[in-house]
Amino acid sequence: MALIRKSDIEEVRSRTDISEIVGDHVTLKNAGIGSKKGLCPFHDERTPSFHVRPQLGYYHCFGCGESGDVFTFLQKIDHVTFSEAVERLAGRLGYALTYEDGGHAPDHSKRLRLLQAHTAAETYYREQLQAPGAEAAREFLGGRGFDPNAAAMFGVGYAPQAWDSLSKHLTGLGFTLPELKESGLLSTNERGSSYDRFRGRVMWPIRDTSGQTVGFGARKLYDDDKGPKYLNTPESPIYHKAQVLYGLDVAKREIAKQHKVVVVEGYTDVMAAHLAGVPTAVATCGTSFGVDHIKVLRRIMDDESAGGQVIFTFDPDEAGKKAAMRAFAEEQRFVAQTFVAVARDGLDPCDLRLARGDAAVRDLVDHPTPMYEFVIAQQLLGHDLDTVEGRVAALRQAAPVVAGIRDPAMRPGYSRRLAKMLGIDLVQVEQAVRAARGASKNTPRRQAETRAPVRAADQRSRVPAQRGPAPGQFEEEPPFPDGEGYDFPPDASDFGGGAVRAVRMSDLPNDPVTRLERDTLMAVLQHPRRLSDERFQQVMAAGFTNASLSTVRDGIVATRDSLGSMEWITRIAEEVPQAFTTLVTELAMASIPAGNKDEQIDLYVRSLSASLVERDLLRRKAELLGALQRTDGRTEPDRFRALNEQLVSIENQKRELREG
Repeated sequence: MALIRKSDIEEVRSRTDISEIVGDHVTLKNAGIGSKKGLCPFHDERTPSFHVRPQLGYYHCFGCGESGDVFTFLQKIDHVTFSEAVERLAGRLGYALTYEDGGHAPDHSKRLRLLQAHTAAETYYREQLQAPGAEAAREFLGGRGFDPNAAAMFGVGYAPQAWDSLSKHLTGLGFTLPELKESGLLSTNERGSSYDRFRGRVMWPIRDTSGQTVGFGARKLYDDDKGPKYLNTPESPIYHKAQVLYGLDVAKREIAKQHKVVVVEGYTDVMAAHLAGVPTAVATCGTSFGVDHIKVLRRIMDDESAGGQVIFTFDPDEAGKKAAMRAFAEEQRFVAQTFVAVARDGLDPCDLRLARGDAAVRDLVDHPTPMYEFVIAQQLLGHDLDTVEGRVAALRQAAPVVAGIRDPAMRPGYSRRLAKMLGIDLVQVEQAVRAARGASKNTPRRQAETRAPVRAADQRSRVPAQRGPAPGQFEEEPPFPDGEGYDFPPDASDFGGGAVRAVRMSDLPNDPVTRLERDTLMAVLQHPRRLSDERFQQVMAAGFTNASLSTVRDGIVATRDSLGSMEWITRIAEEVPQAFTTLVTELAMASIPAGNKDEQIDLYVRSLSASLVERDLLRRKAELLGALQRTDGRTEPDRFRALNEQLVSIENQKRELREG
């Protein structure tokens, strides 16, 4: 396999804003000059510990320890090779890569080829929607309230009824049958013959968070079609139905902005909601709403406070009720408040828009029912509340729901609500709720709580002993950039299953000298251009008392030719022993208490570096004075004079530091 030229790799790296790439998967907030943070996409957490520094082209999670550059991020988030990551970013930039043999990209990337096939298929389907044979598709869309502009907005198309129309088109473009089978665009019969998977159907392109088409959802149009009403792309190297949400590519910005998401049940519901003025609507793709969907939405929502909202719309039929209960079982995974919106007449958003207009859809979403209240009401259905037996049975079924409410301040209110709904004494309800809390380990709701991410407060017993404070913090504060509260995997500090223990910032001693050395290295790594060449040399020549920080300093010196470049941090991490790579990354990514203005950072970096240099000068002065006391000026005049000259030089350097 041909290798991409190193110069091209560095060009792609330097042209790519890592925060834009990460931002396709995580909502990032400013965390000081040159730093952004959000919820980590590599482990489940509730407090943001994932930091990105666009200027350095680097990311690091202080929770799980994942770190790297923009290529590493794509490799891990999309499970692609290094070459595929470079090719993908180059394609995004419109940059033509060259290979060591002098040729251009051979398009050998499997993922790239599958994505290209889906892009070509989407274009084909959209074109076919305008063809004479697509009248049934156009009538279907029109009957659902979608004009050509709406169809174009969501990329809706039409798959012709022929068995091989798409395969002929794509093979004519250079795609092979094995590629098309692997992509899920073609199926194979018992005799091994290939045919188009989607035929005679309305087609919705399903896109990932970066906007790339990875699959399709399709609805049949003709009565003689014996297939299912809805058909989706099968699992493939680029399509995982449990991790994609229809409409997320167009909704994610508003979801991040509003900290709100509306989960509907179908493709047409998503379209109707967006057209009605609900731009945060998404839907699952041929599967139930599950854990992986929650992880995706929490990262986009920046789900770290109770101010967010997750609103589910369910059909009022039995399937809708089951969907509501499944969503309720996973509700604990959200910090945001969860709600259910069901129209009084049982219409889904698409039908509601047709029947009563856009305002009715907006009103539905604006006045949802809290998830707990909805589920409690569902538990009471089917019981005869006019009889003692019916009320007791209903209480037994509803009490575990109240017991499972995560906020203890809300339980009394819902207990009163349940007592009123049942028409029984509050004391009886409270007794049932207490009993349910004590015996709820095997209920679906309790199991959901057990599976939920452990809160930071519960995890602190698993965090290694914290010995040193974070940069700019007082000694009593925790040694992490934004205070305590990160979710730490129990083995995050080990590489290779514990073979090499990684040195982390939290392992550094908590003494003033070490803190000064640590903070100075942070300033150098994060803002190297704010130091003059002379000051940089002085800092690097200073004696470091902490062995770990001295190792990092040596790595900085060894890679000075890359100072400030996109690959600099990577080179330093490669230069130091493996046990110190995490420390390099944390020093480069941790927040510094320098304010949010350039002049504040300049002052901070200069003052910090001056303090380190002055401390080193004082150390050298003490050593020289000791040597001078041991030197007889009459018998060793040259040595005596040289020592005095060095002392004078040190005093001059101290004066220059104060004046500078």
